[in-house]
Amino acid sequence: MKKYYLSLALACLASVLFAQTEKNEELVKKNWNFGALPTITFDTDLGFQYGALVNLYDYGNGSRYPKYNQSFYFEVSRFTKGSGINRFYYDSDQLIKGLQTSADLSFLSDQAYDFYGFNGYDAVYQPDWTNQESGSYKTRMFYKYDRKLFRFKVDLQGKISGDHVRWIAGFNLQNFKIAKVNLEKLNKGKSGTDVLPDTIGLYEHYQNWGLISAQEANGGFVPTLKGGIVYDSRDNKPNPMKGIWTEAVLEAAPEFLGAESSFAKLSLIHRQYFTLVPKNLSLGYRLAYQTTVAGHAPFYYQSQVITSVLTGALSEGLGGAKTMRGILRNRVMGDGFLYGNLEMRWKVVRFQWIKNNFYLGLNGFTDFGKVTKKIDLSKSTLATLPPEYFNVGAEKLHYSYGAGLRIVMNENFVVAADYGMTPNDQDGNSGMYIGLNYLF
Repeated sequence: MKKYYLSLALACLASVLFAQTEKNEELVKKNWNFGALPTITFDTDLGFQYGALVNLYDYGNGSRYPKYNQSFYFEVSRFTKGSGINRFYYDSDQLIKGLQTSADLSFLSDQAYDFYGFNGYDAVYQPDWTNQESGSYKTRMFYKYDRKLFRFKVDLQGKISGDHVRWIAGFNLQNFKIAKVNLEKLNKGKSGTDVLPDTIGLYEHYQNWGLISAQEANGGFVPTLKGGIVYDSRDNKPNPMKGIWTEAVLEAAPEFLGAESSFAKLSLIHRQYFTLVPKNLSLGYRLAYQTTVAGHAPFYYQSQVITSVLTGALSEGLGGAKTMRGILRNRVMGDGFLYGNLEMRWKVVRFQWIKNNFYLGLNGFTDFGKVTKKIDLSKSTLATLPPEYFNVGAEKLHYSYGAGLRIVMNENFVVAADYGMTPNDQDGNSGMYIGLNYLF
């Protein structure tokens, strides 16, 4: 599946890098400032994506710069064949004095959401089944299903001790609608070998085999309450040069709120940052562990990565843009997992343009993860299923590596591009990711 990316913002910013060589004192931003990014992408099966995102920052009188008083984020984009992102995100430590407040309202549709089975390498990935030039070709949509997600969430943080230790609380309402891939819509306007075959995919096989229950197969409503504690000594949120950001969060979906399946998950995340060259070169790492501690989490929720702060439209994995770059999205799905990232970040050049501060950054990284608690599958059931789909006991550490580019305005608006690769063809091959923000 090929993707082509065009970004007007990236082109404009790159064009001034060679023209702007004079070193200026950094401007202190006041009042309102915004970053905008119109983008166009193309995907063979989903069509053209068109839309825009805007991030508004209120710096007040500038005395806290680069910290802001409040931030408003808006994104609306569409694929010509139906997928899309509709998102509003708000973040502020001034709305309610003494509290960090963030809110998210989103409707996200994905007509080709990735599904590779349960428990990492225990579920065998067959790349030839999605390769039209292979004699084993089934369909490019074999490892996909249709997902629509409505989400409303509010997160609060308040001080416990000093400026670094805080409590976390929040609630999250999510409604998942799951179905098989809509081949009629995706095949509209196609002919010849571009037409997707009318054959069932892995999601439907898992239903037929009883590995996905009829109750969960079509999705469901997941209301959750969240509580925890965080230690945060970072010197800058978007790209810290030093400090620690550690959190422990317990998220529960109780039946009294209307959850179709009651469960609780624990998430532990530790991030640490080191200055190697003042202002310009840093090293950061993230180590995380997440597991179900009570109840039964439905299969469509097992890809969710719990965190105290949502830095993008989605927080999902393992595999893909937010967890293990270069590895297939959602390749590693289990009832519990660990993952980590190690990243070197270099601010190559600083410049001023249109009365704003910019820097161009490069980063090199390695990502890894594995299932630590497997989704329970009946051994008697597995014994009757086709062996080419399963290799029980094969799960081990998945890893990838790569490099990226950052174009950053006023320390906060971060345009990001990462390219990751994996050496194991069971995890795919490589991935290119264009979006916003540093990974952690």
